[in-house]
Amino acid sequence: MITGSEMAVVDENAAALGVPRKQLMESSGNAVARVVEGIADEGASVRIVAGRGNNGGDAFVAARFLDAYDLHVSLLGRPETITTEIARQNWTALRRADYETEQVRDASQFALDDPDVIVDAMLGTGISGSLREPAATAATRINDSESTVVSVDVPSGMDGDTGSLAEGAVEADRVVTFHDTKPGLDELDATVTVADIGIPDTAELFVERGDLRRLDRDPTSHKGDNGEVLVVGGGPYTGAPALAAQAALRAGGDLVRVACPRGVADAVQGYSENLIVRPLDGATLAPSHVDELIALADASDAVVLGPGLGDAEPTLDAAADFLERYDSRAVVDADALSVVPEVETAADLICTPHQGELRTMGGETADEWRERAERVADFAAQIGQTMLVKGAYDIVSDGTRTRVNRTGNPGMTVGGSGDVLAGVVGALAATCGGHDAAAIGAYVTGRAGDLVADEQGNGLVATDLVAALPRALWQGEQ
Repeated sequence: MITGSEMAVVDENAAALGVPRKQLMESSGNAVARVVEGIADEGASVRIVAGRGNNGGDAFVAARFLDAYDLHVSLLGRPETITTEIARQNWTALRRADYETEQVRDASQFALDDPDVIVDAMLGTGISGSLREPAATAATRINDSESTVVSVDVPSGMDGDTGSLAEGAVEADRVVTFHDTKPGLDELDATVTVADIGIPDTAELFVERGDLRRLDRDPTSHKGDNGEVLVVGGGPYTGAPALAAQAALRAGGDLVRVACPRGVADAVQGYSENLIVRPLDGATLAPSHVDELIALADASDAVVLGPGLGDAEPTLDAAADFLERYDSRAVVDADALSVVPEVETAADLICTPHQGELRTMGGETADEWRERAERVADFAAQIGQTMLVKGAYDIVSDGTRTRVNRTGNPGMTVGGSGDVLAGVVGALAATCGGHDAAAIGAYVTGRAGDLVADEQGNGLVATDLVAALPRALWQGEQ
């Protein structure tokens, strides 16, 4: 089963893999036509009632495969308001080929004339809430008819994410849904056909630009609504926590605080005036700091633990104590990774090791990415946390779901790129689930590296990645 919003991600990922939505629409429309042919004899009357989105576009395609029928296509609204280019192209194809079409601008004048089959293609999985005109009146007329009703993807009025039905939703006899069944369809008194429309399995496995749809920034939001991140790091190193913190800001975090030993606090602050630095007494992280860290963490939405901390025994003891007492979401990176397998924690951890660090944690790896993905998934299940194992193909798994990211380039072996990744994942983890944060974080950081390499060639440094992050997060075409 797949939700409507998840289906939008998969559609766009398929396009990124070379299977464009126009091709998928052609397959979808063909699938609808095959169902109509299975329930109606040649010459039967078929009425298509289509909306202005891609759901209607699927039905416009179906019409071209139904020449053996007495066919009439009703568009609810004006053609110039069709919302996507591919749906508009398929409407234009019907008009140029002289199919019988009409535009419904006044719902009160809409009539069906009792056809044998009605194809309901008014609203798809991206619509929720009550039915509005002219769809509301059209749905009433459809439900009052004696016709066999075939709905495209979901009956109009069904929420594609929850399966709930709006008042007056279309009462379908048949549903042709695409790629996978949708929530609520199994509860209908209808025959459901799940049509394979040619989406490759890897559209759900590989992280691609469609996954950026999961990131939603409310245009009316206020400071803090988009995440507050605490970076705990520094001591032996100053650049690592500063890079992670700046990356978290560039990845959309509203406020980023850095808790670091006082001996490096001025240096960390000096990297950027945008950082809020919270000095800790001493030269390195120690168990005496944990109470203060817990208080800072409780005021944040996510924590990034590890950049630049070093591997001194008191520091690792402090990291372990922090994780044992913390109960929210944290990205664990660098030397702090070594304590994770032995810690009992209620926290939702995202661990970001390279393959050497994975072995140190007790996990196994492999040269071939598919085999490596299986081993990472096994280890994630074993420790009960999300793993983001860095490599030419990044593997993200929580033991149940596994994703693979292929963005990035060999220039990203430069020091500091892992700190940037940790900061990006931390910012995303502040506003979305840990598995999605890890997968999208890997994709975005690698995409930033690819943008830099395309523009500047070899020799990128970590600060180049930080600067490129806003463009890497942009959901438009590059």
